[in-house]
Parts: sequence; C-alpha cells; structure tokens
Amino acid sequence: MTATTSPTAVVPVVPSGRGAPRPARAARLGHGAGFVVVALAFATAMAFSTVPTPLYLLYQQRDGLPTLAITLVFAAYAVGVAASLYLVGHVSDWVGRRRVVLIGLAVELAAGLLFLAWNDLAGLIVARFASGIGIGLITATATAHLAELRSVAPGRADPGAIAGLANIGGLALGPLIGGLLAQFVPAPLEVPYLAFVVLLAVAALAVSIVPETVEPAAERPAYRPQRVAVPRAGRATFAAAAAAAFAGFAVFGLFTSLTPSVLAGVLHESSRIVAGLVSAAVFASAAIAQLAAGRVRLRTQLVVALTLTLTGLGVLAWAVLAGSLAMFVNAAVVAGAGVGLLFRGALGVAGSLARPESRGEVLAGVFLVAYLGLALPVLAIGLALAALPLGATVVGFALVVAVLVAIAAPVLIRRAARPA
Repeated sequence: MTATTSPTAVVPVVPSGRGAPRPARAARLGHGAGFVVVALAFATAMAFSTVPTPLYLLYQQRDGLPTLAITLVFAAYAVGVAASLYLVGHVSDWVGRRRVVLIGLAVELAAGLLFLAWNDLAGLIVARFASGIGIGLITATATAHLAELRSVAPGRADPGAIAGLANIGGLALGPLIGGLLAQFVPAPLEVPYLAFVVLLAVAALAVSIVPETVEPAAERPAYRPQRVAVPRAGRATFAAAAAAAFAGFAVFGLFTSLTPSVLAGVLHESSRIVAGLVSAAVFASAAIAQLAAGRVRLRTQLVVALTLTLTGLGVLAWAVLAGSLAMFVNAAVVAGAGVGLLFRGALGVAGSLARPESRGEVLAGVFLVAYLGLALPVLAIGLALAALPLGATVVGFALVVAVLVAIAAPVLIRRAARPA
C-alpha cells in the first residue's frame, strides 16, 4: 500500500519510496509522455472500479436480489483491494513499476470480461473481487511511477496532485459513465463493461511502452507482505486516526453501494443517471475539498472536516426520513467534502506519530482499517435489512458513524494543535 498518496487522494496508497528513477531503455515513449499515459491509465482503472454503482439496481430488478446481495458484491471489492494492497501492493519496488501496472490493468480487463460472461450473483462477486485486486496493484504502483517519471522529466504538474486527480477523478467519472450508458443505450448491463474492456486494453497497450523507473534487483529479496506498524507512543491518537478513516470510508461505501437502492426504495427515483450523479458527487466533493485545503493548517482542516461530516450525516438522516431527493444530494456533497478532509487529516496525524523510516508502515495500518470501513458497515447494513426497513437502517448507520466521528475527530484536532 503506498502512501499516496500523500493524504491528497481518497483511495489510499503508501509508496515505500525505494524505487530509483532510471533512464528508459527499449521504451518508445519519453518520460513526459509516459507520465501522461500512466495518469490516464490510472484514471481509467479507477473509473472502471465504480462504473457498476448505478447498475446494481438493474441486477436487483433482473434477478430479484435482496439488498444484502448487493452489499456482498460491494464488500468483495473492498476485500480485494485491501488484500492486494497488503500482499502485493509494494512488490513493484522489486520487479518494476510498469510490469505491476500492466498486471493490474490485465486483472481489471479480466474482471470486465467476467462481468460480461458470468453475470449472476456468484459471477458479480468474483468480478468485483478481481477488480479490487487489480485496483490494489494499480493505486500503489501508479502513484510511485508518476512521481518517478516526473523526477526524470520535470514539469509544472505536481505528481502527487495528478495522482490524486487520477484516483478520485476516476472514481467520480465511473458512476457518471455507467449511469449515462445504462440510461441511453441498449443492453445496459453489457455496454458499460464492453466500453471499459476496450479502454483498459488500450491503456495496457499504451503503458507497455512507458519507461520503467525501477531497476529490478539482481537478487530479488524474499517475499513478505506489506509491513504494518502501530506506533508505541501515541497509540490512542493512532486509534483515533484509524477510527476516523474507518468512519470516512464507511460513508464512501454507503454512497457507492446503496445509492441506487435508497433512491429507488426510499426516494422513489429510479433514474440511473441520478444514481450515477449522486455517487460521483461524493468523490468529486472530497477531491475539491482536499485540493482547496492544500495550504490550510491541519488543525483547521480537521475542525472543518468534523463540522462538514457531522452536518452531512445529519442531512442524510433527514433526507431519508423526509423522502427528499434534494437533501440526499446535499448530504452526498457535504459528507463527501467532510470525509475527504477527515481522511486527509487522519493520514497527516498518523504520519506525524512515526519516524520517517517507519511512516509507511504506520500509514499502512490506517489504510487497512479504512478498507475494513469500506466493507464491514455496508455488510452490517445488508444484514440489518433482514429485520429493518431501508430508511431506518440508513438513519441508524448515519447515527453510528456520526458518534464515531464525534469521538475520533477531537482527538486528532488536539494532536494537530500541538507544536511540531
């Protein structure tokens, strides 16, 4: 798992930073062109990961699937990402960036073909798990690759910002593309995947001629999973950072997996475009908030994050109880902005707890907890729906997550207020 990803990207990656830039040998693209290609391939893969969001309701209607089944499909993706980041997200340090990005794109392509060829519930779970595996490979490696390509071919664009834009921009574009295609083309459960199979194949071909930036070791080190560490000092603060990350990703999970069901079942809105727009709004507002807060003090970011997240969750509960589509959209925008800042702040505080040589391992612990937040609460919602109506379950979710944020965020704010 890499670090970003600086905390600027919503979907986390923890670059270990051991790759050393080296000049291209047989590649036919320069480092500057390679930077553009990797960024576009990264965005394409991330968009593919969210393109099924507006299609879930169609699967439910076609096969009579309960909402629990949809939460299982979504959780399979989160489990795939977490497993991939932990087990193989760092191996590009040893075998090279381009090779691992290509493997990730190939896995995404295979997932697209699975969606087309095996589209019952079992097939959906397998395809989403495979998609998660591919995304775990790509996010970690592409972020590091972009930084190294830019170091060889300097330019105005900051590689961290571009990685964050490709990451979150792709996540936002996926539901929009899926919703538009599902609304206006025949075979809505096939055409979106066909389109991305083509795009992913083109991306893989382009990446195959991008310069490599890591010289594989003459003797490959013995394999080990990504190291995960919890700092001995400041464990309570680390727990608060992990809890904030868990809560934030739970919000992303809700809006990414259950938006079509809430829209159709509670708000009586069945438009696939609207479902795509709402899901996209969560990620877009998170990205905008993170970019806007780039030079704002960490403590201020966290105070704003706490306010926006709690407000967004309150509006979410109100929207479901009042049956208001407008408020539901507002909840997505406000909560998305709050969660974007909350996750950025949680990474910043967690990173400050560790020495530089172990910072990646500490952040890896936050990322693993975050992906548990993406999967477990959504599964809990699916189970709760066996006894409770959807509206009441979503209100209960909003309340539980709000309490978790209200407990964790003040701890992070106090830590951020201390002198460095």
